[in-house]
Amino acid sequence: MGSMGDESKESFNGVFVPNDTRGKVITCKAAVAWGPKEPLVIQDVQVDPPQSMEVRIKIVFTSICHTDLSAWLGENENQRAFPRILGHEAAGIVESVGEGVIDMKEGDHVVPLFNGECGDCVYCKSEKTNLCGKLRVNPMKRVMSIDGKSRFSSMDGKPIYHFLSTSTFSEYTVVDSGCVVKIDPNASLKKMSLLSCGVSTGVGAAWNTANVQPGSTVAVFGLGAVGLAAAAGARAKGATRIIGVDINPDKFVKGKIMGMTEFINPKDLKRCVNEEIKELTEGGVDYSFECTGNLEVLREAFLSTHDGWGLTVILGIHGSPRLMPVHPMELFDGRRITGSVFGDFKGKSQLPQFAEECLNGVINLDEFITHELPFSKINEAFQLLIEGKSLRCVLQL
Repeated sequence: MGSMGDESKESFNGVFVPNDTRGKVITCKAAVAWGPKEPLVIQDVQVDPPQSMEVRIKIVFTSICHTDLSAWLGENENQRAFPRILGHEAAGIVESVGEGVIDMKEGDHVVPLFNGECGDCVYCKSEKTNLCGKLRVNPMKRVMSIDGKSRFSSMDGKPIYHFLSTSTFSEYTVVDSGCVVKIDPNASLKKMSLLSCGVSTGVGAAWNTANVQPGSTVAVFGLGAVGLAAAAGARAKGATRIIGVDINPDKFVKGKIMGMTEFINPKDLKRCVNEEIKELTEGGVDYSFECTGNLEVLREAFLSTHDGWGLTVILGIHGSPRLMPVHPMELFDGRRITGSVFGDFKGKSQLPQFAEECLNGVINLDEFITHELPFSKINEAFQLLIEGKSLRCVLQL
């Protein structure tokens, strides 16, 4: 827990949150990334009070996504910023709110959002997008919106940068009020942490972006947490055939639990994956989901859909400057291709309903948690992800 001395604290569902730190700087533990591929350092940092329209959160659970891994590896030079506090999948409890925040209060259970929703801009008022003109996902952003400064600093006063508007690898973090949503206080914070990225992205891609129909056929390329969530979402909507594609055959064990009916390992084939899928499905699947961030895989996913109506949804992060491997004339065959950010969920206005559906068993969140570790072992959790041994390793702070 943060360094609060003997100050009084209040308990919310067994989690102790200081009730007399409002307006004060908090000293707490955070995992700081000091450079590409350098082990994260658990150290004391200072977290400033929230400013106008900001919220300070006590993080209770956080997990690691491939986006965190990519940032830590420094794969995109334009996005490098160190020292930095990474992390964007989490759940916690509001410690204090800044001036003007009226939809949250101290003690509320919340999930941070890397793709925010201000609620006032032309984007937020449109039903056609879940992007926000002010708070949409921005990996380049490293400071707060209102004043262009960081709320984190080292003990000698040097600033530490934010990440994806959330920075959840810290016992306390400060976010824009549009980048956090209140959830049911009776829901498990451990499970709810999964909704701030991977599960929502995959399930939402099947439900909102693709609008998978009952009786349809689906192919999922890349069986990490997002791909498995897309499969689970497709199953929940009544897809009858869900084909998983991955070079790791161990992934199919979990894939079957999530609803996959068939599995293809490209290494076992003597022809292209799309040709195999077309033969299996008499022309191609209705929907494909690309969850790898690999352009060659994207082309296979696109060509594996049925001409005339096939839809490919891109979920993988493509950091390469190379362009999409699709000739314009190939789109004249009726296949479509689109991207999906956060599963097209509007975070503040729609995520609570999705959380409720998960609590009712529509999506089994327990299956995504493969490991649990204390926050102090965050570097071990990174290694599990690197080695492909974990879907989500949840860290308790």
